[in-house]
Amino acid sequence: MGPVTLRVADLDAMTRYYTQAVPLTVLTAVGPMAVLGRDTEPVVILEHAPELRHASPRDAGLYHTAIVFETEPALAAAVASVARHAPGTFTGSADHLVSKAFYFTDPEGNGVELYWDRDRTAWSWTHGQVEMDVMRLDPNTYLREHLTEAGAADPIVGGARVGHVHLSIGDVETARTFYVNQLGFETTLDWNGALFVSAGGYHHHMAMNVWNSSGAGRRGRTLGLGAVNIALPTREDIGTTTERLLHYGVEIRDDGATVSFEDPWANLVRLTTNS
Repeated sequence: MGPVTLRVADLDAMTRYYTQAVPLTVLTAVGPMAVLGRDTEPVVILEHAPELRHASPRDAGLYHTAIVFETEPALAAAVASVARHAPGTFTGSADHLVSKAFYFTDPEGNGVELYWDRDRTAWSWTHGQVEMDVMRLDPNTYLREHLTEAGAADPIVGGARVGHVHLSIGDVETARTFYVNQLGFETTLDWNGALFVSAGGYHHHMAMNVWNSSGAGRRGRTLGLGAVNIALPTREDIGTTTERLLHYGVEIRDDGATVSFEDPWANLVRLTTNS
């Protein structure tokens, strides 16, 4: 997964949250746009759009951006940083069997997940579906066990990237038709009004749920999610995916570097390549 693009009303405040609290660093900042990440890896792109309104909580759009950290001490350092700089944004935590996760809401209402993956050898699969759960994970205990002195002093420890993107959608079957049958992801879990999909055997690169947005239609242009960016291995992979989308009648735009299209709820998806 590539960086998540967010349209924001207050660029300065949102930049402070994602750099001071999460924390990421500013990779580039030009005019109304700031690219934030770790090392050279972009994670969040903030686009200033103060003329737009906030979306309703019942609308389709972003459920959360999930940032995965390389180690548990790195995750603990990030969680401690948010607790120090923006404690009121914490919304929960859970052990999902495949991962350990902490949840927050940024100053403009966008969900944020910070997590660490267990090794793939520790994941369990049954009949082609990954076993996930929502088990208690106490933040204070986690910090006592994993926060190091170095991490407490400098919370930018190791790398971080977008591990998955979770969307709010109107209905699961339409999401399955688009993201699995047409775009080409594989279903990894179908659970409790949510669909989890991935490529390459990951537990999920994307998820979609109807928990707040059942029946939602196409989005208007609002603050919040601007684009989901997916990085494919090669240009040939983009070509294959593009042909499949065109076969299913999906309208695409290809500028030679990026192929973009909308899902059934008008969430913009962009395909790029790392090669």
